[in-house]
Amino acid sequence: MIGEHNYAVRVDWTGNQGTGTTNYRAYGRQHTITPLGKGAEGKEVIKGSSDPTFHGNAERWNPEELLLAALSQCHMLSYLHVAVRNGVTVVAYTDSASGTLRQLPAGGGSFVSATLHPRVTITDPNQVEFAQSLHAEAARECFIAASMNFPVEHEPLTTV
Repeated sequence: MIGEHNYAVRVDWTGNQGTGTTNYRAYGRQHTITPLGKGAEGKEVIKGSSDPTFHGNAERWNPEELLLAALSQCHMLSYLHVAVRNGVTVVAYTDSASGTLRQLPAGGGSFVSATLHPRVTITDPNQVEFAQSLHAEAARECFIAASMNFPVEHEPLTTV
């Protein structure tokens, strides 16, 4: 379906510990992410926080992890689609994504890189090299990677 697609979520801060944001350590970073709109029914709420480095709760997802998860997820889904289109049968796929966020001395910062490490298992030993090459095509088709302003590298491994 070519065209525009709209997505919506609601983020609710749940970290008010009684005094609001009276100082940097006076409030919790806990929040929830709730899907809205078409297809939202039945989806679980995501419990979020900031990274523990920034006084967050380590038991909850932080935005940096969610960004990496979105990159990894999108590449996987694009790769599986590209594999089907090219006659490659994938029977297993896993990825351990990593990324680097650089903080600025004056505050703020941004991701400067991310690397995906897809481990793909296919059925045909004669297609290993071809299957490996399909990651470039999948990278070009990944909506999330195309939206990033930092390099997204790929270090794939394909086995039978």
